[in-house]
Amino acid sequence: MRPAHLRWILNLWPPFAAAGIRVTQLADDWRSARVELRMRPWNRNYVGTHFGGSLFAMTDPFWMLMTLQSLGREYIVWDRAGGIDFVKPGRGTVAAEFRLDAEVLDTMRAATAGGERYLHWFETDVVDAGGEVVARVRKQLYVRRKRR
Repeated sequence: MRPAHLRWILNLWPPFAAAGIRVTQLADDWRSARVELRMRPWNRNYVGTHFGGSLFAMTDPFWMLMTLQSLGREYIVWDRAGGIDFVKPGRGTVAAEFRLDAEVLDTMRAATAGGERYLHWFETDVVDAGGEVVARVRKQLYVRRKRR
């Protein structure tokens, strides 16, 4: 699947569309993405700030998707763990950017060359329009080369 096609699908996917999550960029080489969450009456929490579940959801699939597509079909990649730290109340439009470095991919390939599993933590900041961190999300991926 091409990144542009997946971006279109994700923007129509009910869990994202209903939450106000929009994928604004997904690079042709699968190595970067940008996602935004706009404040809507239906995605506010009780005190009028962004619902924490939406902040986590906006970051959820991207490290796994980008890594899986970058490594190719000979690898198994899945989310193993995740967590979120809420730094300050989120209001207005917030965004998260993902950049998958070649060095990380090289490390994953080397660590799994013999069929071993490799666990890698990624960290993503969700920032407001002023660039201030609203939440910090951590995702751990499980990566293994498929057995032949």
